[in-house]
Amino acid sequence: MSHEAIIPKGSAPPLAPYSPGVKVGNTVYVSGACSLDEAGDTVGVDDIKAQTRQVLEIIKSVIEESGGQMSDIAFNQIFLSDYSNYNEMNEVYAEYFPTNPPARYCIKADLVRPQFLVEISSTAHID
Repeated sequence: MSHEAIIPKGSAPPLAPYSPGVKVGNTVYVSGACSLDEAGDTVGVDDIKAQTRQVLEIIKSVIEESGGQMSDIAFNQIFLSDYSNYNEMNEVYAEYFPTNPPARYCIKADLVRPQFLVEISSTAHID
């Protein structure tokens, strides 16, 4: 089965050797997205809502570049640097998944940069 790297226009430079997304058949795997702009600068320092929105926009760009839409996402892995941000993250998250939200888990973890408050990775199935 083919393995296609998905790199949307305007993607931030990767922080390590990875692609923003990979499509294999009709499945799209989105790497853990952090709140970066296309220059690699952090968006929304100390603002969980702004960071969540940026992360989900990055995921959306990968999914759309793959020919899908956010409703094609079946599973999300969410990493928070602090559980005190859980409710505000969910407020923004619910805007992107208003009906039939994907399965997910959410854990607390140290993220690759101390200014990152949230990281989300996704798996989508595109018909």
